[in-house]
Parts: sequence; structure tokens; C-alpha cells
Amino acid sequence: MQDLLLPSLRDTHVVVIGDVMLDRYWHGEARRVSQEAPVPVVEVQREEDRPGGASNVAMNVASLGARCTLVGVVGDDPAGRILRGLLEAAGVVCEFITAQEFTTILKLRLVSQRQQLIRADFDSAVPDVSSQLLDRLAGLFKSADVLVIEDYDKGTIAHPESIIAAARAAGIAIVVDPKSKSLARYAGADIVKPNDLEFRAATGQWTTEETFGAQAVLTCQEHSLGALVITRGSRGMSVVKDDQTIEHIPAHEVEVFDVTGAGDTVAALLAVCTAVGWDVGRSARLANLGASLVVAKVGTATVNGPELAHAVTRRAGRDRGVLSRVQLQATVAAARAIGERIVFTNGCFDILHAGHVSYLEEARALGDRLIVAVNDDASVRRLEKGPNRPVNPLDRRMRVLAGLSAVDWVVSFHEDTPEALLELLQPDVLAKGGDYTEDAVVGHDIVQRYGGEVKVLGLVEDTSTTAIIRRIQENE
Repeated sequence: MQDLLLPSLRDTHVVVIGDVMLDRYWHGEARRVSQEAPVPVVEVQREEDRPGGASNVAMNVASLGARCTLVGVVGDDPAGRILRGLLEAAGVVCEFITAQEFTTILKLRLVSQRQQLIRADFDSAVPDVSSQLLDRLAGLFKSADVLVIEDYDKGTIAHPESIIAAARAAGIAIVVDPKSKSLARYAGADIVKPNDLEFRAATGQWTTEETFGAQAVLTCQEHSLGALVITRGSRGMSVVKDDQTIEHIPAHEVEVFDVTGAGDTVAALLAVCTAVGWDVGRSARLANLGASLVVAKVGTATVNGPELAHAVTRRAGRDRGVLSRVQLQATVAAARAIGERIVFTNGCFDILHAGHVSYLEEARALGDRLIVAVNDDASVRRLEKGPNRPVNPLDRRMRVLAGLSAVDWVVSFHEDTPEALLELLQPDVLAKGGDYTEDAVVGHDIVQRYGGEVKVLGLVEDTSTTAIIRRIQENE
């Protein structure tokens, strides 16, 4: 996975043209059903605006650290002004054409408990301003490395053929995210990125992977496409080149909260990777990883450079093991930023035994990452374990724990309880093995106060460290 670390994108310039829109979210609680109709009543508590459509592609490009210029059409209205403000605040340069008698496209989503309940679209046909759009692009091509054509079929990309011809004449690489048009209209593009449904609509149904592959290769050759990158949901991606090579990239296993904007992230990553000279297969693998991060978020979302780099290194296994408290705080924050669920447990773990292993595996199954906090030697003695305890010093106990496949991170604490660590890290789950009740678990009040869970796990009988030491002494 280390070959997927992006270089600095500071000098990379991506131009995006397409249908720009504003995504509006109303967030609230749904606690009752309407007396007027069998529908939930949502008490709206918060309103949020995010750039959508081609605007979200531009936001992803900027979040990754590249320069981005966005070309599109808006109305002279509040939604258009809000959209421009959000984009410019993120560093996107807006080359908008303000069309009279046109209303900026707006999509309203009602969200409760991280789930969309309804979506309302406020659409109007984008007027044909093709000549003005081409004029804007002509000036931008002098410094652009790659052009993204983001076609949501709202009217901005009324004549994709002329846009592609202009980009090819300027020597600019072209990435297309199509909608319902015939793929022939994007002939000559370097990468075309339909999803599974869009590709079926364009080429017909297929019953086997062999038929799919043959149709995709034929499409590339017929329309002089450099490659097709077909996103296929839970089946990952398929990369098809005009030289008849096909690469299938499996999806990363994540809990999906919202697929909104995942295709935008893929388009943005294909663009920046193409701009820095990566081949399409390598670009698609990183785009596949980026999409897995976005679908774990709610609403129209982006992926940024640091979280993408963290995901690459995490999958290479480089961030597991013993960490200091400060290192762990930063690592947990990065993991939480990409939607990972953090589980925390603690103990002395003096002589590791089957009971420990079983409960640590059970704890790890509760989330994506398991933190094991270990009492230092002085605190073990204060816990009245006896004058000869611990048998194994702290560094050896931590090293053994870090070697377990169920354990991600190991950290020590010198206090009598792990409460300070719980306050600092705020894990999603506090797990403890043994014959406790939830109320008896140290730190349960802290975790429950910020909305976390407390879980008491199973107990393997006759496996305590004290019992093991006693049997050894009796045998001696």
C-alpha cells in the first residue's frame, strides 16, 4: 500500500467543469409520528449547507491539497452566493457564469439519527451557455494539468464533444464522470468513470463477468477511451483499458452510512493521480480507498490528504503497537476522523493466559480498533497484588500484548485507574472481562456521560493470573 502515498500536490492544478449545486441538510430528532399521516415528525435542530455535484468534486480536490478552479453555472440568488462562499472559503477558485432567470440547483435532505428520511430537489434546466464556458476554459488550460468533466445531466455539459476537443488540443488530460448520455459523446477522454448502473444503461445488460469485460473493452476501443473505471458498489471497481487489460479492485469492508458524494471523491482522486503521472490502475486503487472513507461519513463529504495518508499506512500495518499517551491521542483522533469505532479495555495482564486472549478477541469484535491500557509496575503493587507482583515488568507485558492480532494499540498508565485516559481518548466502547456489572466497571460514568457504551464480556473459568501462580508454587 505504500505506493499509494501521494506526493505534494501544491503545484498541481485541476480544473473542474460541470453541474454545480448546493446540498442542504436539516438535522433533527424523530421521536413521534404525525397525527395527519403515518410519517415521522422531525424536530429540526440544525441546518447545514455543503457544496454538491461538481462543487463537491472541487472540494475534494482542494481538500487533497491541489489547486482547483471550478467552472459552472449559478443563479443570481442566495443559494448561488452561499455556494460560492463555501467554495472560496475552502480555497476553490470559482469561475461561475451567473445566468439570468435561472435558479441555482438545490437539494434538500432531512436527516435523523444519521439516516436520510427524505430528499427534495429544486432543479431547473441550466441554460445553454456553452460558448461562454469554452471561453473560460481556454484561459484556464494554460496552467491546468487535468480537466474533470462532471456531468450530472442538468445542462451545463450540453456539448461534451467540444469541451473534450478543446482540452485535447491544449494537451490536457481528461477525466469524465458521466450520467445518462451515450458514452460515445465522451470519445477521446483519458478516463471515463461510470457507475455500474450507468454503464449498464449505456451498453446493455450482461450476465457474466466475461460478458461484462468484453463489453467494457469494446466500449474503450470504439470510443477511443484511454480507460474505463467502473465503480460497482460492494464489488469495488473494475479498471478496463483499451489494450484489453482488466483489473478488478475489491471494495474495502466498511460500515456504510451514506453513499452520497462517493463518486465525486473517486473522480477527484482519479484526477489528481493522473495529474502527478500515475497509471490508471494505481490511481483507481487509491480512489477506491478514498471512497471507502467517504461512505462511512454522513452526507456529501470529502476526503483530505492526511486522513487518506493515514488510511494507506494503517492498511500497511505500520501504526499498530505500543504508543505513548500523546501518540495515542493523535492516532485515535485520525482514526475517528475516518469513522473508525474505538474500543478500550484495561488491566494488569501480568501473566497472559487464555482468559485474557478470549476477552481481548471479544472486545476487538466490538469495533474497528482496540486500545489496551496497562497498569505500570507501581500501580500493580498498589492494587494489593502482592509484594512479588508484577511477575513481568511493564515493558514485557506491553510487548506481549502488542503481539496479539486482536490488539491495535497498547498504552501504559501510572494512575490507580484508567479514568484520565478515558477522559482524554473518549473511546466509543469501554469493555471489561470478568464477573462485573456495568455499574461496577471503573470509568463507566465517564463513558456513559459522553454517550459511549460499557460492555462486560465473558469470563473463562479458572484462568486468573493468581490461580496460575498458586499452582506453580504448589507444584514446586
